[in-house]
Amino acid sequence: MPEHAVGEVTAVRGRRVITPEGERAATVLVRDGVITGLAGYPDAPPGTFTLAADEVLLPGLVDSHVHVNEPGRTEWEGFATATAAAAAGGVTTIVDMPLNSIPPTVTVPALRAKQAAAAGQLAVDVAFWGGAVPGNVADLRPLHEAGVVGFKCFLLPSGVDEFAPLDHARLGAAMTEIASFGGLLIAHAEDPGVIAAAPAARGRRYRDFLASRPPEAEQRAIAALLDQTRRTGCRTHIVHLSSAAALPAVRAAQSAGLPVTAETCPHYLTLRAEDVPDGATQFKCCPPIRDDANRDALWAGLLDGAISSVVSDHSPCTVAAKRLDTGDFGAAWGGIASVQLGLPAVWTEAARRGVGLDRVAAWMAAAPAVLTGLADRGAITPGRRADLCVFAPDQTFVVDPAALRHRNPVTPYAGQTLRGVVRQTWLAGRPARPDLHAGQLVSAGMRAVQGLAAVREPAAEAATDAARGGAS
Repeated sequence: MPEHAVGEVTAVRGRRVITPEGERAATVLVRDGVITGLAGYPDAPPGTFTLAADEVLLPGLVDSHVHVNEPGRTEWEGFATATAAAAAGGVTTIVDMPLNSIPPTVTVPALRAKQAAAAGQLAVDVAFWGGAVPGNVADLRPLHEAGVVGFKCFLLPSGVDEFAPLDHARLGAAMTEIASFGGLLIAHAEDPGVIAAAPAARGRRYRDFLASRPPEAEQRAIAALLDQTRRTGCRTHIVHLSSAAALPAVRAAQSAGLPVTAETCPHYLTLRAEDVPDGATQFKCCPPIRDDANRDALWAGLLDGAISSVVSDHSPCTVAAKRLDTGDFGAAWGGIASVQLGLPAVWTEAARRGVGLDRVAAWMAAAPAVLTGLADRGAITPGRRADLCVFAPDQTFVVDPAALRHRNPVTPYAGQTLRGVVRQTWLAGRPARPDLHAGQLVSAGMRAVQGLAAVREPAAEAATDAARGGAS
């Protein structure tokens, strides 16, 4: 899109534009970074940017599950590299998780430290989750008032010592407090007792690692979480749902009117346990990638609305922490780095199943924006920000880890042929590039925290040893 002056109307048109009402030919009119209207395709003003015949205009994606890790573990990932990868993948807003950075985002001063670390580095917009951990109930309301979009908790050890899990009583206390100000709790739901009773994760065989995180762990934890939702009325969101066996309980809770939503991730929708080679620790994540029948059932959950969003759970680490040399699933960090590849990965499988780009955009842009209170984005409609993605859905490419923009070149998609190429990403109607730090810090309620025009040199952060579990 060409550069334009403040107040000037610019436009982009395409034969295929994905709007909340479906796909149509349209001219998208933009002023000062906001969509002011949708006109017909022939009704474009002079200077309109016209998409190529093979391109589709999507809303910029909102990825509400990204571990940036800065400050504290910046050698795993940082704001510059994470947002560069996001921009390359058609993602215009990421929401940073509260753990794996040091300090974790469990107090207002810790939030301010993250905001300071991000200054001048952002290729796309960034919002933040707060954390709910033992002993910080009194910090939850101040964090909410400081603009976090909600609160992440774990029901079992997180993999890093500085972000402890909540037991049943502390979970109830946190949810009661969050409900008192209308906040949102999001939970990593695996039951520690079930996992403690399962075979320990060790060695190179993927089936042994899979057995160490059985579906029952998700089922039992989600049941406990839903009980607390009934008791407290707290808005509750289940992150990275892996086991489709938990979907009946989620559907029943939603049918009963409980304020419950769920997300899943590209790797659970596109990869299969049957295809994971022994020793291929780049596939390790917690909860794990399960079998083909489970994958089919997750797609069914998306299509019937039990699962509302698809987000990356971008959880990177150093190459050494992945233990690719030994292939030991027990010792490797658990997490998949995929913020740049989420759209083509999901589209590859969606297209195979006959699912349209309108559904994909709803899951990957509109729903995460609504969940996080960033309702000024996530859709191509008047009044929303002109965050846009030009996507070539029929072009294919082979994934080369060295070509990805996240910090460490590890991905389970290496060598795979994916369908769909992001050709351009626009942030508030302007080009988003890895070297153009035009992103802003944003907060729940769409308040800009600060402009980030100034470029700074990122501070050197001491990296800590990788924790073994890598729950995310």
